[in-house]
Amino acid sequence: MVPDEVHIEIDGAFRAIDSAFTLNRTRYAEAARVTSEPSTTEPIVDVQGISHSYQKGTTALRDVSVKIRQGDFIAIVGRNGSGKTTFAKHMNALLKPNSGQVLFRGKPVSRMKISEVARQVGFVFQNPDSQIFCETIEDEVRFGPTNLGYGKEETERLVAEAIATVGLKGLEGSDPFSLTKGERQRIAIASTLACNPEVLILDEPTTGLDYTQERSIMSMLERLNKEGKTIIIITHSLHLVSEFAHRVVVFKEGSVAFDGPVRDLFEPKNEDLLAQSGLALPKIAELSHRFGITALSVSEFAAFFDRRES
Repeated sequence: MVPDEVHIEIDGAFRAIDSAFTLNRTRYAEAARVTSEPSTTEPIVDVQGISHSYQKGTTALRDVSVKIRQGDFIAIVGRNGSGKTTFAKHMNALLKPNSGQVLFRGKPVSRMKISEVARQVGFVFQNPDSQIFCETIEDEVRFGPTNLGYGKEETERLVAEAIATVGLKGLEGSDPFSLTKGERQRIAIASTLACNPEVLILDEPTTGLDYTQERSIMSMLERLNKEGKTIIIITHSLHLVSEFAHRVVVFKEGSVAFDGPVRDLFEPKNEDLLAQSGLALPKIAELSHRFGITALSVSEFAAFFDRRES
């Protein structure tokens, strides 16, 4: 038989654990509420009921409405062919809707010059090699602002800042195709940044990168977002969405199936939606559900168990 004092000690230990969990759930709930609060600013890009069909008759978008606000960090996710990239290309006029409209700061994009749109909404393609064609990094990054009509002095400033921002300072004279895939991805981002857009859209920015390169790109985007850039990424990597994005838009068969804070999407109630959209719950969120919370990162999950007083 187990002595009574052992029972008492075990019971006390469980009460202490339960008390710690209650305390940390309270702290977690407060943090979750703050990180889930939507922005109240006016939309910088307002997509209003757009639909789009390709010439072959394929309907890619059906009455899609999304508001993008200044300072957002948004992830667009969904199955291949769900309409993600088609949607994104409407925001900088690479595609035109069959119906509906896209507004930039209240002005229809359809009434703006292509150069005007490019100054405001930058787009980085999934394959950086599809938008790199100059012989040196510096010439590549300089091409955009030069063709958009920036003055020489301002162009040189923008080029230098963009190259420094992506961590390629000192390699200005290098041949882009002599560098790694991750470095070429940075060149493509620098080329877009040099045009000084308010909104930066990146299609699968981490595809083909190893873990270190992936983290480096995402950390750079996080830093740009904190500096005021509005960031939109199209991705299949929900672990990156979990850790870096603030808001997520799920596309399903050309329509928006979800639009809200990342934490809300990863709540247990949305497991069926994720499965139907071909998305897998990040492992850290899946594990955290067993403790009655939805954690978005390992550090956040670990903090849940921290019993130290604030």
